[in-house]
Amino acid sequence: MFEGVLTALVTPFSNDAVDEKALSDLVETQIAAGVDGLVPCGSTGESATLSHAEHQRVVEIVVEAARGRVPVVAGTGSNNTREAIALTLHAREAGADGALLISPYYNKPTQEGIVAHFEAVASEAALPLIVYNIQGRTASNILAETMARLAEIEHVVGAKEACGDIDQIAHVIALCPDEFTVLSGDDAWTLPVLAIGGRGVISTSSNVAPTEVGDLVRAFRSGDPDRARAIHRKLLPLFDALFCETNPIPVKAALALMGRIEPGIRLPLLPLSERNRERLQVVLKETGLL
Repeated sequence: MFEGVLTALVTPFSNDAVDEKALSDLVETQIAAGVDGLVPCGSTGESATLSHAEHQRVVEIVVEAARGRVPVVAGTGSNNTREAIALTLHAREAGADGALLISPYYNKPTQEGIVAHFEAVASEAALPLIVYNIQGRTASNILAETMARLAEIEHVVGAKEACGDIDQIAHVIALCPDEFTVLSGDDAWTLPVLAIGGRGVISTSSNVAPTEVGDLVRAFRSGDPDRARAIHRKLLPLFDALFCETNPIPVKAALALMGRIEPGIRLPLLPLSERNRERLQVVLKETGLL
C-alpha cells in the first residue's frame, strides 16, 4: 500500500512554535520532487517533544497541504496504548491515509505485549498501520516471528525496519505475506533492503535530497541495479553526515543551511556542533545540494 520513498518530515520551529508556513512549504517541495508519501510526527519530526495539540496540528497541516496528491502516514506511536489509539483516531479523522507506530518504548513489553498493543490500536482505529521497529530507541526488538504475527492483524499493512540486522529483515520479508510492505528505516540500508525484497524507505535524508533518494529507489525497482548502486555510493557521504549526531539534529541543520527552515530544535537535543556543521556544509556542497 505504501511503497517507494516516504519522507519522515522534520517539524520546523520559529520562536519554539511550529512554523506552519515552513511546514507547508516543505510539503510542496517534497511533492514537487516526486516523493511517494509523507510521514509527519515521527522521530525526525521530534514527536517526543510536541504537545498533543502540536502533534495533532502538524498532522492536520501536512494532510491539508498534501491535498491527496501523495499518501500521508502520520506518526502516532506511544508507549501508552490508550494514547496511541487516541493519536491514531485523530490521524484518521484528520484525513491521514495511514499511521506509523513505534513499538512501545521504555516499558519494554514482551513479544506478546507488543502483539496485544498493535491489536488494540488496529481494532480501535481501523486505519492502515505501519509497525516501526527500532530497538535503539525503544529498548525492545520486534522479532521476525512476531512481525509475522503482526502482519496477520487486520489493518497492519507494513513495517519500517530499523533493527540494524539485515538477516532479521530478510526473515521478516520471508515470513510475512507478499502484500505486507517492508520499508527500510535506515537511509544507508535502503539499497540492501531493496535487494532482499523491501519496497522502499521511510527516509530522513529525503528531507534534503528527495530527488536523489527517489532516483535510487526507482532505479532499483525498475531493473537498473547498477544505477541504484552508483546513486547509493554518491549519497553515502550525505547519509554519514546526516547521522553524525542524533537525528534530527543534522537534517534540521542541513535544511537551515539550505534556507528551507529556521534553525531550531527542542531540548534535550542541542544544535549541531560547529565541527559537524562545517562537515555537513562541505558534504552538501559536494553533493550539489548547497
